[in-house]
Amino acid sequence: MAEEIINRVAGSKLITIDLEDFYPQGNRIVFDIKDWLYEELILREKDFREQVKNHNWSQYKDTFVALSCSVDAVIPSWAYLLLTTKLTEFAQKIVVGDLELLETVIFNDIITNLDTTLYQDKRLIIKGCSDKPIPQSAYTLLVSKIQPICKSIMFGEACSTVPLFKK
Repeated sequence: MAEEIINRVAGSKLITIDLEDFYPQGNRIVFDIKDWLYEELILREKDFREQVKNHNWSQYKDTFVALSCSVDAVIPSWAYLLLTTKLTEFAQKIVVGDLELLETVIFNDIITNLDTTLYQDKRLIIKGCSDKPIPQSAYTLLVSKIQPICKSIMFGEACSTVPLFKK
């Protein structure tokens, strides 16, 4: 007679934190200003301001935007600030940098504002696999936030975790 298989993981008091569950919806966009430069080299203020004035900013509604310049040109700080004044009405988040920095800033905000009361004195597993681009810094920030309040932290899947911390 075969014995019933018992799922001990499901019956345990472990709490799994999957950062992918916190991943906010919205397109991630790199706004490259190189096309708005004279010969992709020089920012002419009058021409740049005209481009800003005539651009359809509503297309960035509910997006996350990384402002950058993919060519080797000197871009004055005010140019990014001017773009930000237009994007602020539509975009959820704006950074100067690449998509990796954008995700880092997004998750910094999420984890900083995370309600950790659910994790007080609990045994936690931080899920490691993700289909979404979760930055490594999000995991380190999460550990820093939950370590003072939890009993233990493990990393990976419930069936094969790596212990990280135990009170």
